[in-house]
Amino acid sequence: MASVAQFLRSKASQTVWSIEASASVYDAIAIMAHRQVGALIVAHEGRIAGIVTERDYARKIVLMDRSSRNTPVRDIMSAAVRYVGPEQTTEECMAIMTGHRIRYLPVIAAGQVIGMVSIGDLIKSQMSEQEHTIQQLEHYIHGNSQSAHGGLRAGRWQV
Repeated sequence: MASVAQFLRSKASQTVWSIEASASVYDAIAIMAHRQVGALIVAHEGRIAGIVTERDYARKIVLMDRSSRNTPVRDIMSAAVRYVGPEQTTEECMAIMTGHRIRYLPVIAAGQVIGMVSIGDLIKSQMSEQEHTIQQLEHYIHGNSQSAHGGLRAGRWQV
């Protein structure tokens, strides 16, 4: 499996979007919708304070019948942020996400957020790797069976 650093380089966009902890949940959801992302890093005084996701919105605003315009992001964010470093593998990311039932992992290097990994991104990457492996195996099988036998021929062997 690839390292997180390699994975991030392959992503179409490496931008990590954030919002201030004091901003309204409505503003957070508007940013997510506009940027087509499912999570934002929550900042407070220039540092990571947490992460807010669409799931947080659904569970802590919609289901609790709260107002997204009057609720600050700090009230619904997850303050205990699980994260990975760029040297970790995508397989390790999947294990963390599965084990903790989360969908997003910030990537942090030298105290700075350098990327975000989503479970959807990882699954897409894994599927692409598997397709590539299948194509290589098919090429190997078809290439070797034809060249090793001078082409495929039907026939009988006599003893």
